[in-house]
Amino acid sequence: QVQLVESGGGLVQTGGSLRLSCAASQHTFGYGMGWFRQAPGKEREFVAAISRNGGSTYYTNSVKGRFTISRDNNKNTVDLQMSSLKPEDTADYYCAATQFNSGLEAVLYDYWGQGTQVTVSS
Repeated sequence: QVQLVESGGGLVQTGGSLRLSCAASQHTFGYGMGWFRQAPGKEREFVAAISRNGGSTYYTNSVKGRFTISRDNNKNTVDLQMSSLKPEDTADYYCAATQFNSGLEAVLYDYWGQGTQVTVSS
């Protein structure tokens, strides 16, 4: 059982930056990791994913060029650097772990954090 704890959310103005961090309770090198988000009244959506060794990254189109996912398998952490934030980025952000090398679908993920809230004001 992998426990994931997100941190780093908060309130930021349009154009600002935030760095989300996800800390795992055990070694993460065996898991692909991802970030998802869920805005009020909307379904959870994929944001970014990173392969087990960090060699491959994937992003949803709306965040490409603005968000960067990274991982440190020595520290068992996965970060999401978010820049040029927009009001439409407002959501609860969730870290997740999959036994696959990576995944873009929430159904592929086995473990989830409880989320951290990001609010981007206009």
